[in-house]
Amino acid sequence: MMKIEWHGRGWFSGSQWARSSGSQRALLQSPRAVLFALAWSGLSLAAVWAVHHAGAQIAVRNQGYVPFSEAPINYRSEDLHDPVAKLQQRLNDGKATLAYEPQFGYLRSVLKQLNVPVESQTLVFSKTSFQYKKISPDHPRALYFNDDVYVGKVHDGKAIEIVSFDPVQGAIFYLLDEHQSEHPVFQRAELDCTQCHIAAGTRGVPGVLLRSIYPTETGTLASDSRSYITDQESPLSERWGGWYVTGVKQGHAGLANAVVPQGSGDQAAASAPELHLAALGKNAFDEASYLSNSSDVVAHLVLAHQTQMHNLITLTNYRTRIALYNAAKREGATDPSAVVLNDGDREQFERPAEQLLRYLLFTKEASLAEGGAAIDPHSSFAKEFAAQGLRDAHGRSLRDFDLRTRTFRYPCSYLIYSESFDELPEPAKSYVYHRLFLVLTGQDQSEAFASLTEQDRSNVFEILLATKPGLPEEWKTYAKANHLRVRLAQSRARPSRQG
Repeated sequence: MMKIEWHGRGWFSGSQWARSSGSQRALLQSPRAVLFALAWSGLSLAAVWAVHHAGAQIAVRNQGYVPFSEAPINYRSEDLHDPVAKLQQRLNDGKATLAYEPQFGYLRSVLKQLNVPVESQTLVFSKTSFQYKKISPDHPRALYFNDDVYVGKVHDGKAIEIVSFDPVQGAIFYLLDEHQSEHPVFQRAELDCTQCHIAAGTRGVPGVLLRSIYPTETGTLASDSRSYITDQESPLSERWGGWYVTGVKQGHAGLANAVVPQGSGDQAAASAPELHLAALGKNAFDEASYLSNSSDVVAHLVLAHQTQMHNLITLTNYRTRIALYNAAKREGATDPSAVVLNDGDREQFERPAEQLLRYLLFTKEASLAEGGAAIDPHSSFAKEFAAQGLRDAHGRSLRDFDLRTRTFRYPCSYLIYSESFDELPEPAKSYVYHRLFLVLTGQDQSEAFASLTEQDRSNVFEILLATKPGLPEEWKTYAKANHLRVRLAQSRARPSRQG
């Protein structure tokens, strides 16, 4: 039997802890976790539990410690309004059904009901799911997403894995049993998923993350090699290890589509960038086993932005609610919104709110020109994604791509339209809007925003004036004083998202 030991704030096998580098150890210690899914080697205590108890109940609930369960967050609350919770209610009411297919199970139907496009498919073959035994270069896990939902499908797996963003609570985790049932049910997975998804890589809140590793031929992390959390600031040379990537016409595809050959993983961690990677063949996996034959690079770029954007919205939300709650307790107030906040209280949420603002505006985005990369801008995903954009009278949308030196033509996140952003609690939301106003109108010319040209700022400001409801009065006053006439293009409308 494997010996499991306590290190810092998590449980690890002795060999796993001995192999991990200092940076990996820091990342692996999720705050206050009692158990941790050991995704680095593919070993997962939560997975063992989930698989052992596979059947009608496939998700572990109401057992073990889950961070943020207490007030004011109350993460285990059943008062949820995320897309999966809404879909489950429609299923319960007989207003929706899930169709089962022998080859793909409920996957295609789930994607349709949640308005998740098949074109968003990305394929990951590193063992970073609790169904790790089923994942390898010849059987990668498929990931699909839209603005609010991430759906994971393992070939011949026991469950579809879903992360669905609630406007207030952030990432909510679900499993859907892949066995055919008369009444399929999305089961909320608390202990199973939060051990990996409340960690340093998610900024300490329930969230999502992308890992890039040096994978072996079986999909495990190569011994003594480095790993990375991928976001929009990651150099292309450090991205996509353990993933398939298509649509790069020439140049740099990072660490994608390759493995560390057997016997090459004994180099020191400091020399990990020098590890030899062997390219996987074009037919490394059976494309007929997947809904699409692509793992589109544009979808990967959007994921790199979107995952940490979600986490920053949730972090700002949580920190604000906690600051208000603590201030109310200190003053003996019953209404947190009525308390007077001191400088210390405000710093708790203004710091993440400022991080959110800078990430929102892509201030440190890595250049896509690295290594002479040439990206196909006409992929099915790129077309589908851009078509959903709200457009102003000049036809501009925050979902328009650049794909030459940066991901988007207009550097402001499309997630500013999300319910999660709209539900940021006061006074954090007002802080973000005011700071955004100062930057876009050129009143803040600090070095942090030097990447934004005057034209960038003007374009984004005008697009938001035309397309974003609920902007503060100072935005409208400024527009009127400067004779800015903006309106929404009548020919385009933002499509509604079911659930």
